[in-house]
Amino acid sequence: MKDFKDRLAAQGVHTLIAQFTDLHGVAKGKLVPLANADALLMDGVGFSGPSIWGTGLPRTGRRAEYYGRGSASTAQALPWMPGYARIACDGFVDGQPFDACPRQVLRRQIERLRKRGWHLQTGIEPEFFLLRRSEGTYVPADPDDRLSKPSYDLKSLPRQGDFLAQLVVGLKACGLDVFQIDHEDAHGQYEVNFVHADALTSADNLMLFKMAAQVLAEQRGMLFSMMPKPFTRQPGSGMHFHVSLWSGGKEDARCLFDTHGDDHGRDLSSLGQHFIAGVLAHSAALCAVAAPTVNSYKRLVVGESISGTSWAPAYVAHGSNNRTALVRTLSGRFEWRLPDASANPYLATAALIAAGLDGIERKLDPGPACADDLFEVPLAQIRARGIEVLPQDLNEALRALRVDEVVCAALGETLTAQFIQLKNAEWTEYRQHVSDWEMQRYASLF
Repeated sequence: MKDFKDRLAAQGVHTLIAQFTDLHGVAKGKLVPLANADALLMDGVGFSGPSIWGTGLPRTGRRAEYYGRGSASTAQALPWMPGYARIACDGFVDGQPFDACPRQVLRRQIERLRKRGWHLQTGIEPEFFLLRRSEGTYVPADPDDRLSKPSYDLKSLPRQGDFLAQLVVGLKACGLDVFQIDHEDAHGQYEVNFVHADALTSADNLMLFKMAAQVLAEQRGMLFSMMPKPFTRQPGSGMHFHVSLWSGGKEDARCLFDTHGDDHGRDLSSLGQHFIAGVLAHSAALCAVAAPTVNSYKRLVVGESISGTSWAPAYVAHGSNNRTALVRTLSGRFEWRLPDASANPYLATAALIAAGLDGIERKLDPGPACADDLFEVPLAQIRARGIEVLPQDLNEALRALRVDEVVCAALGETLTAQFIQLKNAEWTEYRQHVSDWEMQRYASLF
């Protein structure tokens, strides 16, 4: 414990941010003076359980208290907040791992892999918007970001150079290997890519990235937004997962998705084929977890945008380097293109593992690979080929989740019940809301 404190003190740290993640994927926590780190690491710091989204904990009794127990290996001094260090916490209730803590949910699925001698590597690619307030609404922070096809724009990218440079410097100091940044396909939209890591570390890193970007944007008078689709007729923000399954340790690591030359024209091994088949088979329920907001489904539709495409999947298919399919296969890995920027990374990863393991256990076949540009194929042909369409709204995804025993078991009984209850309320509120579009269309029509 003394070494832990001494290491952080030597970096100028005086306060720990004890951070956990709620059901919605939002960072929560407390400030803990470094001198009191012992309690944080051993028993955890206490929070009122019912004050946290998704716990379902009572207001009284021993189970009313939620404890965030710090994971020492995650402690990182924050360059963008001098004197502070973030430490990721696992949830405990009544002295036991809390079944509805998203980080504990992911740990359970990782343990299933560990028992087989396997571990999952993920590379998560967050897309996001930089916005500002103008006349009561949000607009791109850069008023000159106006190209009809803004991907890779090297005119607007430098105008956010200070924010992006400080973000990279800060993340690299925290151990995240940022290897590229680009302007994405919508006005005010960017993407940062990190080197892949084990599944739990990747989810922790994603939360750290969000914390850094929020602070650095706010310091510059901007809003960092991971809203899936803020603008009509422009692409939304995905959070694609690059996924591979491994056995062994650092010295004898072996990628189980690698074909090792016996490919028969495929990108993935037989095990990899079974894994993606499970992901495809459970895609409707996975939608609820990986695209968890009303707004998410304005991204997951086929339709033209100002740049010519949405880049978001709508059809349950896989294909070699096919960015129009739900699963894009590559040599020894695949890209899961369903998740959007609002997804809780712990829950999305846990559900993904459960779906993939189900595919392996049942030796499911993903069907033929799709080489077509699915955005160009008429819907009648899609149906004739037996290609399923992803849920087209949150309510449809929730219905699929309710009856999917594999995904519900991965999330656990408590979290599943809380998730469905909260998301049903979100859907009901959305259905009852009268939008500006409705007023403009109908107020004077009849």
